[in-house]
Amino acid sequence: MSDKQIQSLVALARATAVKHSLSPDLVCAVVEQESSWNTWAIRFEPVFEQRYIHPALPSAPTTEEMSLAVSWGLMQVMGQSAREHGFRDRFFTNLCRPEIGLEIGCRILSYKWAQGEGNVEATLQRWNGGGNPRYASEVVARMKRYGDSG
Repeated sequence: MSDKQIQSLVALARATAVKHSLSPDLVCAVVEQESSWNTWAIRFEPVFEQRYIHPALPSAPTTEEMSLAVSWGLMQVMGQSAREHGFRDRFFTNLCRPEIGLEIGCRILSYKWAQGEGNVEATLQRWNGGGNPRYASEVVARMKRYGDSG
């Protein structure tokens, strides 16, 4: 991906963050941490699937059910979280469209921010689900890249 394409995504991420009363530096750092600005990033989350999806199913999961355990797009939004926060598109792949993925991702991050009572570290640990104990410090370190020059 070219620098120009990344700068365009950074501008979109910053604007979406402001719309949701989030720090643009925080949103950009989350995107970099989660997908390295790859709009098509997807990742199956087997632990999530085993813990939350599989036990609730009487038979083999449908595509929709499996997609709930996949992280999608720039912010690596979990399908389950996207549905919980208003994503109604038929295809989860639409979360890979930057304007959609950032909108849903910022909606979720704003919710996590309220849960974390405005504490960046608490918010980020909620975002990450606790899977990486260093996650918050890694994202905070990335925020500096998107300061006043971002």
